[in-house]
Amino acid sequence: MKTEPTPRTEAAEGTGPSSPDTPDTPDTPDAPDPRTTDPDPGPGPGSTDHRPAHRRDLIAAALAVLLVTAAILIGRYVQNRTGTLQVQWPPLLASWDPHLGPGTPAALTMAVLVVAYGPPLAARLPWRGLLAAAWAGSTAWVFSMALIDGWYRGVERRLTTKHEYLRVIDRFDDIPATLRDFTNHIVIGEPGNWPAHVAGHPPGATLTFVWLDRIGLGGGAWAAVWCVVVGSSAVLAALITVRVLADERLARRAAPFLVLAPAAVWAGVSADGYFAAVAAWSVALLALAATRRVRFPAAAAVGGGLLFGWTCYLSYGLGLMAAVLLAVLVVTRTARPVVPFLLGALVVPVVFTLVGFNWWTAYHLLVERYYQGAGGVRPYAYWVWANLACAVLAAGLAAVAGVRRSASYAFGAVRELRTGTMRPAQRLAVLVVAALVALLAADLSGMSKAETERIWQPFLLWLLPAAALLPARTARYWLVASVVPALLINHLLWTGW
Repeated sequence: MKTEPTPRTEAAEGTGPSSPDTPDTPDTPDAPDPRTTDPDPGPGPGSTDHRPAHRRDLIAAALAVLLVTAAILIGRYVQNRTGTLQVQWPPLLASWDPHLGPGTPAALTMAVLVVAYGPPLAARLPWRGLLAAAWAGSTAWVFSMALIDGWYRGVERRLTTKHEYLRVIDRFDDIPATLRDFTNHIVIGEPGNWPAHVAGHPPGATLTFVWLDRIGLGGGAWAAVWCVVVGSSAVLAALITVRVLADERLARRAAPFLVLAPAAVWAGVSADGYFAAVAAWSVALLALAATRRVRFPAAAAVGGGLLFGWTCYLSYGLGLMAAVLLAVLVVTRTARPVVPFLLGALVVPVVFTLVGFNWWTAYHLLVERYYQGAGGVRPYAYWVWANLACAVLAAGLAAVAGVRRSASYAFGAVRELRTGTMRPAQRLAVLVVAALVALLAADLSGMSKAETERIWQPFLLWLLPAAALLPARTARYWLVASVVPALLINHLLWTGW
């Protein structure tokens, strides 16, 4: 990996700490001595006392717990009094249902193994071996969480309920004709209006399952396997992106947190996990093109653009992923991939438009449909902050503490951006903050009232690597703090969508 210019009084990248445990400039509030060779030496002679930084991490986590508690208590009060939240166990779309299932032993085993052995294995495995292990581990984690609800209820039936895409497969016999007519069935009251999830997304989401059916992989089981296996590959995209934009060390430290993502509760099984993977690979390919870490950077940029175009036809709100893509260009300080990326991004919209589907018309009709249903009843004043409590549960407390550090590091990154001397932790921080900005924009839009623990998976994915900025010696504690709530949610609640 090429080295960066070495600023005065700071260790060269790769010789000193790459700042997972320290901010990137000596004058930031959490800054230890950047000349130390141990990224987290702890208090003692010749080292910096890290307790203020750790204390702030714990305060951030405690505030997140208070936010979730407030969302539960206030939510229950509002729901019991008015019923306007339209969820049974606010802030989550869930109902009280304590249960065990065939996935329980597997989920507990996965959690124990990754907490105990994940951090050292991530540090020692060959890079390709780590990628394979991460994908396999993420897939196993998501499947085991889904199987806590049983095979039929938790996997096979999930994508076949009355709101889901598989309900309308037979209406796509003539795909061009259906696309031309798609917008005529979005609003409630129109003849043959689409189920909620079909109406709430561009047709690319439904077409995915139509094409699976056409190649002989029809039905809920195959659809579930597709969403989990493809969705779990988002971990690979995130690791590759962090490696090329920041450094390999931070990517390795992020791996256990990506594998044991609490969002597995909702990724197994929902199409949003698949959406997250498509968006993530768009970011990864752009990062590879911008850093020229592939043999054909232009081809990677075109591929990233194609996937971003497809992402926008999977979910209307995922155009906000442009913030993360822009962060890639900012961190790499290059515009080289922009033209091929945009050329690739135009392909999917042009094809759909030529066939007869108008994205903008469909979006405006969706807004009308949204306010015809629960979106018109759910109070913005509650959900604009309770959505963030859902995000805490889906991302985990480790991500919360990591985001706190990212925000701190990002200030130094802005100062050093002009000189191109951003260090690895600062580059990662910019990526994380960009994802946070996209998430907050979705929140403020008013089009994400409830169910954000599932809907925001494409944004939440990019908050998880922030945990790599936490001290390595505390990794297991933070993994436990993130995983235990996820296991409790999956065993105590029935989560629906």
